[in-house]
Amino acid sequence: MSSNRPRKPQEKTTVDDVVILLRERIKAGDFRKPDGSPDKLPSAQVLGDEYGLSRQSLVRVLEKLKAEGIVRTRKGSGAWVHDWKPLLFYPQSEFHEQAPNIDIYTSLLDAAHRKGDARMDEITREPADELVRSRLGLLDGEYVAVRRRTNMVDGAAAHTDDSYVALRIVERSDWVLQDNVERGTNRVLTELGHEIVRSIDEIHPHTTTEGENLRLGLGAGNSVPAIKIVSTNYDAADLPVQVTLFTLPAHRNITVYERFRTTERGGE
Repeated sequence: MSSNRPRKPQEKTTVDDVVILLRERIKAGDFRKPDGSPDKLPSAQVLGDEYGLSRQSLVRVLEKLKAEGIVRTRKGSGAWVHDWKPLLFYPQSEFHEQAPNIDIYTSLLDAAHRKGDARMDEITREPADELVRSRLGLLDGEYVAVRRRTNMVDGAAAHTDDSYVALRIVERSDWVLQDNVERGTNRVLTELGHEIVRSIDEIHPHTTTEGENLRLGLGAGNSVPAIKIVSTNYDAADLPVQVTLFTLPAHRNITVYERFRTTERGGE
């Protein structure tokens, strides 16, 4: 465990400077108990005096470290080092057999021995934007049904999970229920004659937006590196049925793809 403490800076430091310094100290093992378990950081006032920042600026530093997932705060108890294990996210689990009343995300958590749930943020109808319209082959102005949720793991928001389907397909079905669908919305699509049998996933580098910061509990102005997965789902007739957008902050998720070699019938 590192015991070196930074010298008080001779020049005025910024919030970002102190974020870097404290991040390095946390990674080096400072602010831990003798047994290695996470310990409490000094107060914002003490750290502010040490680094030459106001208490208000130091609070901003702690907010940024919290957004990165390496610090957590307790009301009335200050800031603590946070050992939060990233979620292993397997997009291919969508095609694994599920029990009738178990959705994909619940199955993923069970396999990882993690606790969590899905927070439903919004279920709505709206005109499709260009990204969704182009993937689903919709006309200008055509409406989609939308389910926006944030998937939680061990008390923290892991990633956003937003699904879009042409409204004409799911109108008056359980897909648009204003609640979680216990059996999963993919099963509803199967019941409507559009079982998802194939997906194309696009992976884009991304920085979280202000809206995503709010949903992910990162705090205003605390955008972080992420990846965005644009998953277009097709039915057996090769019709694009659903688009799902995932925003996965890098410090909270590890995306894992498993690939298999395939051969034509009769090939080697």
